[in-house]
Amino acid sequence: MTTGTVTTGIAHIGLTVPDINLSRDFFVNCLGWKQVGEKPEYPAVFVSDSLITLTLWEVKDKVNLVNFDRKTNVGLHHLALRVPSESALEEVFDRASRWPGVRVEFAPQLLGAGPSKHAMLYEPGGLRLEFNFNPSKPN
Repeated sequence: MTTGTVTTGIAHIGLTVPDINLSRDFFVNCLGWKQVGEKPEYPAVFVSDSLITLTLWEVKDKVNLVNFDRKTNVGLHHLALRVPSESALEEVFDRASRWPGVRVEFAPQLLGAGPSKHAMLYEPGGLRLEFNFNPSKPN
């Protein structure tokens, strides 16, 4: 039996969204990610920033949607995306916060006592995203 780590990172993250086109457009057109594939029969779209790949699945039942609540549901609380600098954090927040359908939770601020900073928002499909700059973590 292996006693060390048996995984080597994240292959992809699958997220369910109410409107695949709204979420895809946010990642591709707002954040500058690339669409790297799709499966229209699911439907699913694959987007990547070259380090992380997300599978965006479209929910089947759009009438009875249940949004995630961290106090009552097991699941993804938020997706934290690293940015390379404090100025990049300001830039991505400015761009994303003006995107149609985005809801801002908070603008860039210190994470705890700092020096890390972060911002939190909901992309048009309702996924909670954090943008995070940590000067002590290399990109």
